[in-house]
Amino acid sequence: MHKIKLLISFLVTLVLIFSFTLPCFAEETTYVWSSSSTPVNNNNTGNNTNTNTNTSTNTSNTANNTNTNTDTCNTSNNTNKNTSNTTSNTNTSTSNNANNTITTNAEESTSSNSLNLESASAILIEQSTGQVLYEHNCHESLRPASVTKVMSILLIMEAIDEGRISLNDSVPCSENAASMGGSQIWLDPRETLTVDQMLKAICVASANDCVVAMAEYIGGSEEGFVQMMNDKAKELGMKDTTFKNCHGLDEDGHVTSSFDIALMSKELLNNHPQITQYTTIWTDSLRDGKSELTNTNKLIRSYKGATGLKTGSTGLALYNLSASATRDDLSLIAVIMKAPSTKVRFAEAQKLLDYGFNTFSFKQFGKKDEVVKTVNVTKGVRSSVDAILSGNSGTLIEKGKDKNIEQNLTLDENISAPITAGQKLGEVSFSLDGQTLSTVDIVAKNDVEKINLFTMSKKVIYSWIDLLRS
Repeated sequence: MHKIKLLISFLVTLVLIFSFTLPCFAEETTYVWSSSSTPVNNNNTGNNTNTNTNTSTNTSNTANNTNTNTDTCNTSNNTNKNTSNTTSNTNTSTSNNANNTITTNAEESTSSNSLNLESASAILIEQSTGQVLYEHNCHESLRPASVTKVMSILLIMEAIDEGRISLNDSVPCSENAASMGGSQIWLDPRETLTVDQMLKAICVASANDCVVAMAEYIGGSEEGFVQMMNDKAKELGMKDTTFKNCHGLDEDGHVTSSFDIALMSKELLNNHPQITQYTTIWTDSLRDGKSELTNTNKLIRSYKGATGLKTGSTGLALYNLSASATRDDLSLIAVIMKAPSTKVRFAEAQKLLDYGFNTFSFKQFGKKDEVVKTVNVTKGVRSSVDAILSGNSGTLIEKGKDKNIEQNLTLDENISAPITAGQKLGEVSFSLDGQTLSTVDIVAKNDVEKINLFTMSKKVIYSWIDLLRS
């Protein structure tokens, strides 16, 4: 008898739903969220403005997957002023390639080489966006020596992440690999090492024999792997680069630039951050302790926040270094080429990093999936939906200027069902002195179905089923 009463109540409810939903289909109620500019720190309210247009997106947004070299730095002037026109730090998940361009500031220093570097070429960039903070002859083609291995390591990490090889794979050593000179761990053609052990030897001890063995394992031959290196260089927009080998020993025509080294270093660190598990090792060993390894990058031990990356030196190349470090959410990459001594190499890399950390900071505005606001929805089975950030949002800025940053929220004027999760609802931008620093989309967190007899009936049926079960 109780269930019969519930059934009758259910039918009555359906009739009521039908009668009440008909007006909803004809109603054209809209919810308008007009844009408003507000200081990020909420302490300065003197410059608030209202607008109904979307602010422009910075063309150097790191979500953009273009692979062209847009840098205009020359071989005589340095760029050492931040004009606060930096890009958004969008989602840096290793499953999505970051923008492979490096951008410069609009203004250039009036003096050449203002940091008085002795090295022939140098560059300092912010890691996530590629913003150039300082450069000196950054496009001069020079011999990279073992900094070449940054590209070799990048291809190894891609093969691991794509499942083509694993860290536990046993890699054989060919006669060709064993014959390499320069830095090595003296591989024997009769032995094998795992990919993990090979990576450790390459990153810590710059082992030429190991990198050749890995090249042959992945590319089928060293020549095949070198072709892969050049293809990747082209993809990244490394226009100053031609690879002739995978190890960096001097060879005519094997050249790159500090700009291009910064490009491939950025790609490696942004998309394969686990590489720092190897590049930050100071000392270790292989072969049950018989082979001692000491990192060739002395900054790992002496510089606060150092994360890598790779040294290189030969008689012709002189002393090169790609040095990376992170402090207080700011990650920098400094590249030195053709330093006159190893002492100068490390000192000038540290000078560049110090300049970056002392002058700039990274301002985090919001993280991916963070709720911006709950917005009203018309014609939906639910009356609202959470609007969330589609990616991380932040920017590089000169220290002391972050208090003047304003945020501008822009939403679509008519937000009505149906809505799908991830659907763009608007955007939020951040600006300083009229210049857009960062723009990120605001998207729906969940689906919202359109209200109709079927969706309402389905909801009621599920509710009654739950009631009957209880």
